[in-house]
Amino acid sequence: MDLATVEKLLTTTRSVRRRLDLTRLPDPAVIEECLEIAVQAPQGSNNCRYHFIVVTDPGKRRALADLYRQAFEQFYPAAGTSRQTMLPRDMESGIALAEHFQDVPMLIIGCTEGRPEGRNPERLAGLYGNILPVAWSLMLSLRARGIGAAWTTIVFTYEKEVAALLDIPEGFTPAVCLPVAYFTGDDFKPARRVPARERTYWNNWGAQRYRNHASHPS
Repeated sequence: MDLATVEKLLTTTRSVRRRLDLTRLPDPAVIEECLEIAVQAPQGSNNCRYHFIVVTDPGKRRALADLYRQAFEQFYPAAGTSRQTMLPRDMESGIALAEHFQDVPMLIIGCTEGRPEGRNPERLAGLYGNILPVAWSLMLSLRARGIGAAWTTIVFTYEKEVAALLDIPEGFTPAVCLPVAYFTGDDFKPARRVPARERTYWNNWGAQRYRNHASHPS
């Protein structure tokens, strides 16, 4: 295994918003191939409760875009000071995606069997654990083939409307919406992140190894 290639894939798979080629529909066969790879992601008890809806119909994409923009416009005024934590470039790319959401040639909705209502923390973690690792693996597989995706969830502010539009049965939960298209250029770089070591604790919350070199995790 070429570690350098793997690390590049993992550190440069971005949510692509402004560099999606809106004129090129990804090959459905390639998408299906990527999905088959993605479902090899870890699954608790091998439950395989993932489901995907690939949306290419222009009318449905427009309807989803309308819901997305409604939710997006609600989110930003309500975000208050948290909005200021976003980098200006991130904000601009988010606005650009909202404005062109209906033009993205393909949307992939990842769903899981079950509903979050009334679940305890363990069951809730298991519910989303059935779909989120698969969706991330899908983004990696797409990226390796020159196809970009953006991780979005805000459209599920209108979950009932999304379910009605796409005939999602009762008892299923849509968890992620990926706008998908070939990307332009290939100069993606690692994103600015809070260093992991600043959020990593050993044995107890708040016990940071790098601040106490005399202590060693056992």
